[in-house]
Amino acid sequence: MRVDKYLWCIRYVKTRNIGTQACKKGAVKVNGSKVKPSRDVYPGDTIHFRKNQIDYTIEVLDIPPSRVGAKLVNLYRVDTTPKENFEKTELLKYSKTYYRKKGIGRPTKKDRRDIEDYTRGDDEE
Repeated sequence: MRVDKYLWCIRYVKTRNIGTQACKKGAVKVNGSKVKPSRDVYPGDTIHFRKNQIDYTIEVLDIPPSRVGAKLVNLYRVDTTPKENFEKTELLKYSKTYYRKKGIGRPTKKDRRDIEDYTRGDDEE
């Protein structure tokens, strides 16, 4: 089975087109080498791919006949992704909520007061 179709069948990508694009960009590796979307996957292969800033590692157990339900995915793969990869995304969530995004607009009144307090310093209070 093609690697892009396999990723779609075991529900790691939403569409086969997304899987194909990921392969073309070099985000998918089979047994350590970058692959084209048409590369066949066999039981025993290890697939590394990046999705949403997480590096997934999957071991192929069997080839599904077609797209399978979410409950049956574990029959066809073993997810060996380290826990640290998921913890990094949690830290990114917390860091992104504090800072304002670029181009979001003018500072709010609270932002302006915080900036003035910072530039004034503690001496002038």
